[in-house]
Amino acid sequence: MSTETKQTSSATATQGRRQGSGGRNRNRREEEAADDGIYEKVVFINRCAKVVKGGRRFSFSALVVAGDREGNVGVGYGKANEVPESIRKGSEQARKRQEPIKLKGDTIPHEVLGEFDGGKVLLRPATTGTGIIAGGGVRAVLEAAGVQNVLTKSLGSNNANAVVYATLDGLRKLKTYEDYKRLRS
Repeated sequence: MSTETKQTSSATATQGRRQGSGGRNRNRREEEAADDGIYEKVVFINRCAKVVKGGRRFSFSALVVAGDREGNVGVGYGKANEVPESIRKGSEQARKRQEPIKLKGDTIPHEVLGEFDGGKVLLRPATTGTGIIAGGGVRAVLEAAGVQNVLTKSLGSNNANAVVYATLDGLRKLKTYEDYKRLRS
């Protein structure tokens, strides 16, 4: 086999591998609206098929997280017959449902376990420089909330809805030193 043949065969092999995303991050999209500074991320898109007389009818649902990266975060779930429409509906809902989260600098005040349905997420504060040690839906929620240093572990279900809402539940349970001081006095 000559060197020219080797080079062309390796070039076609790499071209073949480069097509498509290989399944990685294909259901994730992130964008930041220039007008209002709200960070949005599509966590999961689900396709549902309904069998009818003429064949199959597809509908889509999108789980979207939105936040201002300064302590406010919301989650939305949109359903429609096309993907862009479901994302738009989910993002509108996420923007409407934003709620404040208690933070301590760039991390969370204390360790907490969030639960929702079968999903359980452990959130643990971390020192500066650690970054967000999380995956999938947990990372999306924490980035949108503005947390920069945190350690996480998903302990229950790996269903995207359950994990995202469990993370949100954990963030809702957070209390600062001032909150505890107010409760005691």
